[in-house]
Amino acid sequence: MNAPASVNIARLLYVLICEAAGVALAFSTRGSDVGEIPMWVGLLGGLAVAGFFIFVEKLMEGFTLRGFSTATFGLLVGLFCAFLVTRIGVDDVIAAAINRQFEGSTTADYWAETVLGTVNTVTYASLGFLGAVLALRSSRDDFAFILPYVRFRQDSSSGQPVVLDAEAIMDGRVKGVALAGFLTGRLIVPRFVLDEIQVLASSPSQANRERAERGLNSLEGMQADESLRVSIEEARGVSSDETMNGRLLQTTQLLGARLMTTDENLSKVAKLRGVDVLNLNELSNALRPKVVVGEKFPLPLVRTGKDDHQAVGYLSDGTMIVVNQAVDKIGSTQEVLVISTLQTNSGVMVFAELA
Repeated sequence: MNAPASVNIARLLYVLICEAAGVALAFSTRGSDVGEIPMWVGLLGGLAVAGFFIFVEKLMEGFTLRGFSTATFGLLVGLFCAFLVTRIGVDDVIAAAINRQFEGSTTADYWAETVLGTVNTVTYASLGFLGAVLALRSSRDDFAFILPYVRFRQDSSSGQPVVLDAEAIMDGRVKGVALAGFLTGRLIVPRFVLDEIQVLASSPSQANRERAERGLNSLEGMQADESLRVSIEEARGVSSDETMNGRLLQTTQLLGARLMTTDENLSKVAKLRGVDVLNLNELSNALRPKVVVGEKFPLPLVRTGKDDHQAVGYLSDGTMIVVNQAVDKIGSTQEVLVISTLQTNSGVMVFAELA
């Protein structure tokens, strides 16, 4: 069975308890005037009861505690609406109509009581059912409209959850960002995203295998860290006909979460669909120090430049600095002065001279 071991153990204990109850019931009828229940009947009865409720539990496999609380809220709203409907004089109208139909008959009161009981039962059951179904189909924003204080308290205490895509996991920087305190919400990895990484781990391409292995190691490290809340979630309620990115966006919207990725195209599509996006590359660019003309700083020179007289060094963020007339200083750290910057498709090129 695909259920966790703890669930299977709970099911086994429940079956044993039901069997014990059946045996106890059979023993209690021995010597009774009303007749004895055979032992095999008690055993089969206990097994039937356990099987029925385990079957019901299997049907509720995708029904979480959060869904139960949501359905309960909708049920209460539906029952309240039914209470209002049955208190606006409908009972009196039905009773009067029945009395006119059976005028002079001794069964008028009986029929009036029977019909009113049936109508009230159907009204409460129907509106309760509709309330529960509408609540399950509603998003968290719909509940925030009704109970804004509850959502404010939830977001302020635990933070909005963050859904990770495969690119963000394989990037390897998520753990550092989370440990730095910039992510306060729960980190969610959909099951199909984990499956995608596992497929890449078996790819014939060495680059894909290395990226996938790095992602799996990063995810394992985040789960082992007690200060981080990371969970693998089944994507229930998401259309399997969608593309990988489509399913990812659907999952994010259903959870009322934010999406973390490094994919520029996915970021654009997510923003068009109203999904909050956390792009690691945008964060990295925002944190990259800005080099200005006239600034002086020490720079290790590591290799020659395009021209014979140039030396090249790199800042801690990877920005390349080209230093003129410094080829003989390669292998040492020199004080340099920024004289110009040039924006290119691959980033910013900085030109400097020895100070």
